[in-house]
Amino acid sequence: MSPVARLAGRHYPVAVVGGGQAGLSVSYHLSTRDIGHVVVEAERVGHEWRERRWDSFCLVTPNWQCRLPGYPYQGDDPDGFMLRDEIVRYLQDYVGFFRPPLVEGVPVTGLRRAPGGGRFELATPEGEFTADQVVVATGPYHTPAVPRMAERLPADIEQIHSSRYRNAAQLPAGGVLVVGSGQSGCQIAEDLHLAGRQVHLAVGSAPRVARFYRGRDCVAWLDEMGHYARGIDTFDDASAVRMRVNHYVTGRDGGRDIDLRAFARDGMCLYGRLTGVDGTTPGGTASGGTGSGGTTVEFADDLKVNLDRADAVAESIKDAIDAHIADHGIQAPQEARYVPVWEPSGHTPGLDLAEAGITSVVWSTGFTRDHRWIEIPAFDGRGYPMHRRGATSVPGLYFLGLPWQYSWGSGRFEAVGRDAEFLAGHIDASRRLADVCGALTGAPESVAAALPLG
Repeated sequence: MSPVARLAGRHYPVAVVGGGQAGLSVSYHLSTRDIGHVVVEAERVGHEWRERRWDSFCLVTPNWQCRLPGYPYQGDDPDGFMLRDEIVRYLQDYVGFFRPPLVEGVPVTGLRRAPGGGRFELATPEGEFTADQVVVATGPYHTPAVPRMAERLPADIEQIHSSRYRNAAQLPAGGVLVVGSGQSGCQIAEDLHLAGRQVHLAVGSAPRVARFYRGRDCVAWLDEMGHYARGIDTFDDASAVRMRVNHYVTGRDGGRDIDLRAFARDGMCLYGRLTGVDGTTPGGTASGGTGSGGTTVEFADDLKVNLDRADAVAESIKDAIDAHIADHGIQAPQEARYVPVWEPSGHTPGLDLAEAGITSVVWSTGFTRDHRWIEIPAFDGRGYPMHRRGATSVPGLYFLGLPWQYSWGSGRFEAVGRDAEFLAGHIDASRRLADVCGALTGAPESVAAALPLG
């Protein structure tokens, strides 16, 4: 029987949409509670890691933080950082470990509530199926975000999004402009730099963190300090916290800092935030000719501010670690604080692509969410799911794997299992309460909405 035949026309107590670490985690907890369900994955397990990461990609968090439910990191290098293919294998091994009811290669293209507000209807290209409750575990990184100014670059400039970058050899010879200095942008810039390419990096406002401090990985210190267990409901500015950009650091070659100032000292060209492209016609060719000649990219005068702020965040984390060490009487080696190794000499307002020898651009500008397939009013004005710990105001509809869904690790291997366990408990309680109410009064659909979320 084909996977599609197992889905079309069938009904499940719970449907989990997405078979990544979030979907598999909630499947594990549903299985331990003997709750019938299906996990529907549009591609293959590990697709995002396999297909949208570059060749040298590795985790930026230590392997010991890989804590999928019932299946913590199995290797012999807990303080190391799994490479891309090892991450894929970890997920595949997890599937083999507990054998979830998984259907791969079938995208869910629509989700709506059945007439009368009862069960959910899920559409696939090959047919529909239904479920009493649904967990959307597709993560937040759906559509590569590339600014419209990219359309003004001439046709002879190779442009790719970070999700399509694999290695330096795929780009034409010449300089490379990397736009964005979040985790992906900084690591791709480093990858190109180590490959001997002339890199031009448009630096944004992302903060950084030291890899190691006072004898330990900073992640280990922060974990011991309870940072990763802190719930979003303990912050006064929860909505702002959810929008925070990740700190840049790398696990490459055993882990190290990413110091953009050191890159600049060693030949990388740094600029402020990219603000515009000038000198091309609407058709995408340079004014007065063809190709990139005369095309100028423009930068904000904020490079020094961005570098200083990133350093200040890294040093503030060290301050917190110092305080933790002192408060608990921990024996830890002293370590000198960071001293900047390079300073911008001034503002570069614009850069002629031809004069700089730039032949390609890597847009490390993130992703946007795409929940248009969900035909249920569960979103705010920005299109963000309205939820509390993953449970929405729509009875039976849940989200899992969102950044800061409840804690720092919600979208990561570190804590997605805790969020999954919470939702599985809520799903189980909802199911049991609905059964009781059904026996007594005919199962009002609103009963699940009254469940406490803790």
